[in-house]
Amino acid sequence: MAEEAGEGRRARKKAATRSAILDAATELFLERGFDAVTIRDIADKADVTPRTLYLHFPQKEALLFGDETGQHERLVAAVRDRTPGSTIADALKAHYLSEYASMSTGPGRRLLELAEQTPSLVDYAEKMWFRHEDALVALIAEELGLAEPSDEIRFYVRFALHIQLVARRDTDPEATIDAGFRLLDDGWTRYHDG
Repeated sequence: MAEEAGEGRRARKKAATRSAILDAATELFLERGFDAVTIRDIADKADVTPRTLYLHFPQKEALLFGDETGQHERLVAAVRDRTPGSTIADALKAHYLSEYASMSTGPGRRLLELAEQTPSLVDYAEKMWFRHEDALVALIAEELGLAEPSDEIRFYVRFALHIQLVARRDTDPEATIDAGFRLLDDGWTRYHDG
């Protein structure tokens, strides 16, 4: 019983430290800009050592995307738990629009703008986003009863993930998402011959 209490206390302390680091980083990034903030600045503001900070976040860019695990889980769940009869495209479109809406106001909007204005963050965000590819490919292959995913599934997922990246930079993300999935689902031939 004491061991379980100790583990619970350690987990709470770890979560509190992680939260303090993220809060400090967010505040400093919004105040000064990403490139003007050092790891030492963040560690000092969060009252931790730089070593402790690196134990939670392997690089500075990861501090702006602290919810990477949550983002992964939400994306996979959007496809896995979609309503019967809805397509993968429908589920992804709804998910993309929901995520975009949550980031389009308040501090989320300011962080998104900061990320879009900082080349290292753009690169990190794109690499991070494509880390979800294998999980979606495996999920779709399993749903279709395939032992191994086909090339078509891999291409579909890669292109579907790319739609979100394009939409994020557009002034009308909903129209961009619709156009991307329409082209992906209807195929290039219909577009080209239409």
